[in-house]
Amino acid sequence: MSLGFVFPGQGAQSVGMLSDLAAEYPQIREHFEAAGEEISEPLWRIVTEGPDEALVRTAITQPALLTASVALWAIWQAEGGAAPACVAGHSLGEYSALVCAGALSFTDAVRLVNRRGQLMQEAVPQGQGAMAAVLGLEDRQVEEACAAASGVVSAANYNAPGQVVIAGTAAAVQEAAENCRQTGARRVTFLQVSGPFHCALMEPAQKAFAADLESVTIQKPAIPVVQNVDATTAASVGELREKLLAQISQPVLWTGCVRTMADSGVTRLVECGPGRVLAGLIKRVDKSLMTDNLGTLDGMREALGI
Repeated sequence: MSLGFVFPGQGAQSVGMLSDLAAEYPQIREHFEAAGEEISEPLWRIVTEGPDEALVRTAITQPALLTASVALWAIWQAEGGAAPACVAGHSLGEYSALVCAGALSFTDAVRLVNRRGQLMQEAVPQGQGAMAAVLGLEDRQVEEACAAASGVVSAANYNAPGQVVIAGTAAAVQEAAENCRQTGARRVTFLQVSGPFHCALMEPAQKAFAADLESVTIQKPAIPVVQNVDATTAASVGELREKLLAQISQPVLWTGCVRTMADSGVTRLVECGPGRVLAGLIKRVDKSLMTDNLGTLDGMREALGI
């Protein structure tokens, strides 16, 4: 059985996440306190006590989720969990994947995603952008609905067959959403997010982030990392860095990432983070893939077989 690890992005967070694990494994809190010191934020207190309004701020959500994933990975390793054949992360989760694959240091990653979150949040004033999940249409139909709308709107996340998230200006997303409904979408749901991520409106954030990304050391991953922008692994560190930067304004090809991992021989995917968002998407991509989740004490024990 070939093993793969996947790391969630924004939307997986919740106040109180990993609390049962933290009572058993002190390294959970240690990771959060170390991350909080890096960005001068009381990260552990926000995660454990809230309020939710603080945790959902993109500049806080991103380092919080990365820290959660890296802490879970540390526990998996300490408990003798098997090494994966490959890894992938959804959006922000790509940074978690790179840390766990040995390409990026934890402290550098915490600072990077905090900065990334700030820039993404600042790129579009609150309320001027939007994102919506479209269910029940083919990718091509969603793309055509966006092309027919006025203004900036495009597919942002290809999450699974029949599930595509669109992003852009609020008016354009509203128009594209109506186009999708008229085309026969089963459901269109507007998301509670702080910005229209993974679309052309994020290009200012991408340009500003380039210097930050260049300032850190990135090494060749010890474990292959399937990247979002093209669902392939990079041939060099330079290409890895380029794809990581492009990811800010380009769509997340999650369906492709899962298929790439399956095509490489992976039969079991472990979701290394809170929630079960990715497990649900994975089953929609390929029902034959087995999934586990490390985000709860029971889930960790079950995945480890202890």
